[in-house]
Amino acid sequence: MPLHVVVMTLFPGMFTGVLGESMLKRAQEAGALTVDLVDFRAYATDRHRTVDDTPYGGGAGMLLKPDPIFAAMDDLRARVGPAGPPDERVILLSPAGRRFNQAVAEEYARSQRLVLLCGHYEGFDDRVRQGLATEELSLGDFVLTGGEIAAMAVIDAVARLLPGVLGNRASAEDESHSSGLLEYPQFTRPAEFRGMRVPETLLSGHHQKIEMWRRRHALYRTWRYRPDLLANAKLSDQDRAWLRQFASGDFSGIDVR
Repeated sequence: MPLHVVVMTLFPGMFTGVLGESMLKRAQEAGALTVDLVDFRAYATDRHRTVDDTPYGGGAGMLLKPDPIFAAMDDLRARVGPAGPPDERVILLSPAGRRFNQAVAEEYARSQRLVLLCGHYEGFDDRVRQGLATEELSLGDFVLTGGEIAAMAVIDAVARLLPGVLGNRASAEDESHSSGLLEYPQFTRPAEFRGMRVPETLLSGHHQKIEMWRRRHALYRTWRYRPDLLANAKLSDQDRAWLRQFASGDFSGIDVR
């Protein structure tokens, strides 16, 4: 059964290029992913199709009204049937949500339906969160104009984990964050380019040495650029020995270019 993603948005046209190219296009053609773009403005009942209003109690900006969004969800469930978590997750894209990461993407890939609620203006009337959302999700500690770009990132990260989407399953397992570490440096032909040579170990054909080189460099990159990831990474005794080596200022065996 394909993963069914529903995006509740005021701007469905933003998704046309993203969904029609590259890996997301292949995921849909392979039958692993279906995407519905729902313009909840169509569910507003007044003649101006109003989806926002001023907040009670005053304050700057406008809030998205609850009624068009609830009506859009009611129509969706009438069309495709009801589902509860974890089969269906209704995700409010919000700075108050838990941080999106690879583990969350893997969680979502095991669901049957993801409904992504894209906010605008000053956000949603809180009854949307109370009555519809099963969870809130944040892409990071920065401000976007709306939830659409965050929704695209979520769809992309989740879709590549679905069976049959990537040609080589090992590609997904070996990427940055899948193992809890950043990915090691990679090279392809030519062996020398503008005075920069591929590390000799990678040219050696010695698989054990290559794996050790890759692990050591993945650890080094994580230690240098994202040390916060090490707290939750699965580390061997050898890994810890290398980390102590880096901390002491010894980078022998590491290409630090």
